[in-house]
Amino acid sequence: MLNNKPIILFLVKFFISYFLLLGIYSVYLNRTQIKEQNLFSCAPITENVAQQTAKIIQFLGYDAKIIQHDKELSLKVLVNDKYVSRVIEGCNSVSVIILFLSFIIAFKGSFKNTIWFGLLGSLLIYIVNLIRIAILSVGLYKYPNQERLLHDFIFPAMVYGMVFLLWILWVNKFSDYAKK
Repeated sequence: MLNNKPIILFLVKFFISYFLLLGIYSVYLNRTQIKEQNLFSCAPITENVAQQTAKIIQFLGYDAKIIQHDKELSLKVLVNDKYVSRVIEGCNSVSVIILFLSFIIAFKGSFKNTIWFGLLGSLLIYIVNLIRIAILSVGLYKYPNQERLLHDFIFPAMVYGMVFLLWILWVNKFSDYAKK
């Protein structure tokens, strides 16, 4: 049993952190999203992600608009007045950030390193996610027949691949494990 103590401790800290952060996020969503019979309004974080995505698309030289979907809890992304994608709660990167933070909390490091790595890593995940949605939307505008490849494979690999690399960096350079 003693041989498994580090693994058990990691799992306990991971799941406590994950469910605590997920609980806080769920309360936030319940208080900020509106989903009624004919009225839908996304949480402010999802709206911000959609609006910032539109700015990146505009920077890339396309006209971009964001419109609250009238039949579901999502925001439509229009590129050159063509509806190409939608931003839902799962696209705002918060769930991925929660997973990222839970891992670095569970894989113990100093308090200072955990805070700054958590903040910088979360910001990087957020920014890469914005770029991912923008490029995905432009890709869907230009190559609508490639939706499955773009949405399901290429672009998730950007965010999850980067999270994996951040975890490797954390474990090997900043966690208490790196000091051994």
